Amino acid sequence: MSITRSFSVLRSALIFSGVLLATAAATAGGNHAGGHHDESPIGKPGVVAKVTRTIQVDMINGMRFKPSDIRVKQGETIRFVLKNTDSVKHEFSLGTPQELAEHYEVMKKFPDMEHDEPNKLSLAPGKQGEVIWQFTKAGTVDFACLHVGHFDAGMKGQVKVASK
Repeated sequence: MSITRSFSVLRSALIFSGVLLATAAATAGGNHAGGHHDESPIGKPGVVAKVTRTIQVDMINGMRFKPSDIRVKQGETIRFVLKNTDSVKHEFSLGTPQELAEHYEVMKKFPDMEHDEPNKLSLAPGKQGEVIWQFTKAGTVDFACLHVGHFDAGMKGQVKVASK
């Protein structure tokens, strides 16, 4: 293949990638009517200075969260202090049932995937971390460990958000 042809193929690939990324970014935003772009049906990343309460959640032997049923009030910013007391890696992931199911399917294909999202945290055995989240809407927010097999084993819970 000639150098000119190689550059042409590379240029086409870069243009295609750019269009693909722009399309993905546009679709990822969803519908902005009447809401802030950082908010979702489950709330938004919290601000440390606005934390109203801290809740300890342990990831325990038997593929469980303790507690698995959490109650908060709409508008509260919660600091989840997560501790993995089990002997295997676990994850805490807040989301809608659909988001969690979709992400679980991706995790099945890429089990070593690392996360850098404010509503997710993976922890090695014996480690501790935090998720700070503001619950902006009343209703139920699900959470789960999406490591392969953990979700199916029942490692999930719910945050019930009471209206103001």
